[in-house]
Amino acid sequence: MLGQIRRQEMLKAGDRVGAAVSGGIDSVALLRLLLELRGELGIVLSVVHFNHKLRGAESDADEQFVADLAREHDLEFHIDSEDVARVAEEQHVSVEAAARDVRYGFFRRLLGSGKTNSPLLPKLGRSGAPSPPKGGSQGLKPLVQNNPALRGPEGPLFHGAPDDAAESLTLSRLDKIATGHTLDDQAETVLMRIIRGAGLRGLGGIYPRIPVEGDDLEICGEIVRPLLANRRKELQQYLGDIGQGWREDSTNTDESLTRNRVRRLVVPLLEKEFNPAVTENLAELAEIAREEEDYWENEIGGWMGTAVHWSRPEWARSPSTPAGLVQISASQNPHFSQNRGEVGHAPPSQDDNLSLLRERDENASWLVMNASVSRLWFLGEPVAVQRRVVKAIGEQARIPLEFKHVEEILRFAAENGTSGRELSLPLGWKVRGEPDEIVFLTPDLREPVAPSGYEYALPIPGIITVNETGSQIEARRVPADAMAGYNSDELLDAESLLGPLRVRNWHPGDRFWPAHTKSPKKVKELLQERHVPQAERGLWPVIVKEDAGGEAIVWVRSFRVPAKLRAKPGREAILILEKTLAPAPAT
Repeated sequence: MLGQIRRQEMLKAGDRVGAAVSGGIDSVALLRLLLELRGELGIVLSVVHFNHKLRGAESDADEQFVADLAREHDLEFHIDSEDVARVAEEQHVSVEAAARDVRYGFFRRLLGSGKTNSPLLPKLGRSGAPSPPKGGSQGLKPLVQNNPALRGPEGPLFHGAPDDAAESLTLSRLDKIATGHTLDDQAETVLMRIIRGAGLRGLGGIYPRIPVEGDDLEICGEIVRPLLANRRKELQQYLGDIGQGWREDSTNTDESLTRNRVRRLVVPLLEKEFNPAVTENLAELAEIAREEEDYWENEIGGWMGTAVHWSRPEWARSPSTPAGLVQISASQNPHFSQNRGEVGHAPPSQDDNLSLLRERDENASWLVMNASVSRLWFLGEPVAVQRRVVKAIGEQARIPLEFKHVEEILRFAAENGTSGRELSLPLGWKVRGEPDEIVFLTPDLREPVAPSGYEYALPIPGIITVNETGSQIEARRVPADAMAGYNSDELLDAESLLGPLRVRNWHPGDRFWPAHTKSPKKVKELLQERHVPQAERGLWPVIVKEDAGGEAIVWVRSFRVPAKLRAKPGREAILILEKTLAPAPAT
């Protein structure tokens, strides 16, 4: 671990470092190793724990275990808790996403100003652990700096706090938070991303160092991963050798969770049947991918400053606004939002256009700029460069481009006779072919905004065009004797679909139960777990049929069909197909 810390320059003398300890093998080993190395590294060490309140008494027992561990080694203890299940329900996100958000929000507070809204000082439990105050944020240490009896070798401790309340509390600001991600976690992450589909950035997996921004957008600290070069079995052996116990998370055996299936089923199979060093090789792949991505990011910076030019569209200029080209930086980009329906109708004057531009952060989900590149330069570059340039333009302008979109743009640009033609992209963007340029056209804010939802009748058999998604959806009959040539997870039982079908975008509250999953989930959660880009979720298509209780979802793009509706042997089946529409010439 020391070699990893020094190689990655994770920690330096004088750093105030919080070890994020859940109570499991990895994080407990991280804490014990940092305790051994703190003198050599010259760091000030403390313990950080977040209770997600997901496992009832088991979660509280984890918290008590970590508190006792901090007390045993006279370390400052930062604790916070949140009912993550409630947060997930209120924010309509998955439990996993909510857990990460609130946990890293706590980390950000510790790395930032250290301010807390809690009006009360934590009080001691029976074994000395602070009992979190009800409501507000915790993550606190008692203000006992002036009591030498309550100080350890690194400063004031959490235990022995007075019982009286304080008007306001301040956390000891941390410089770094160290988490217990291991080489095994890295390999599992890379493998899951390969399965789901990823580019170099995704294959980079878990990064050793992550800068954290404060409310002022300045870097206020870092999250570091000192154990990324260590195997979990090595850490378990280490804890056994020093006689240190740990806590077991019961959810680690739940094979309904993708990571657990990869960890318990896929990786052991690969190690046994294919390559005993597959875990190390996957981690090495992540390191190579990160270095390659760093190189390409630097190259992109040069292209975005020279080869890609940005200009205001004609409709957004006032008579006094020069029509010349401008260069913009990533910091000028608005954060992506799906609230396109909030964009108003056409402004009546050029001055109103300028006001609209000034307010684009609130009212538009895109950057109100056109981008252009030289056709001669673009087509003269290798395909790898072309892809990077297109992807960078999409990221700069917040256009959610998938691989299929990038490839369509490349084919469109390479075609002869594309001058004057246009290719439609997500969120109303277009690519126009000019004799000397390829131009990315921002949506015209003067145009009425299309309705946010859609619904079409789907005959069986039959094909419909869904303009909102830029695709065609087909319901095709598959004879019983031809089913062997198809994936059974994609075939629906024809006799179960006797009523009319409708294609629409999913609605809040819609639930779906794909085959091979434990229980039905909200479609929103399924899309989040599949990492569908935020920009594409709102128009994600589903197919519904009339049911006794109203309507039931029978198909969702990219997911298996429901188990109870899967095709039956010896009976006709229905196959749902979706294909992207080819670009049409401009009219």
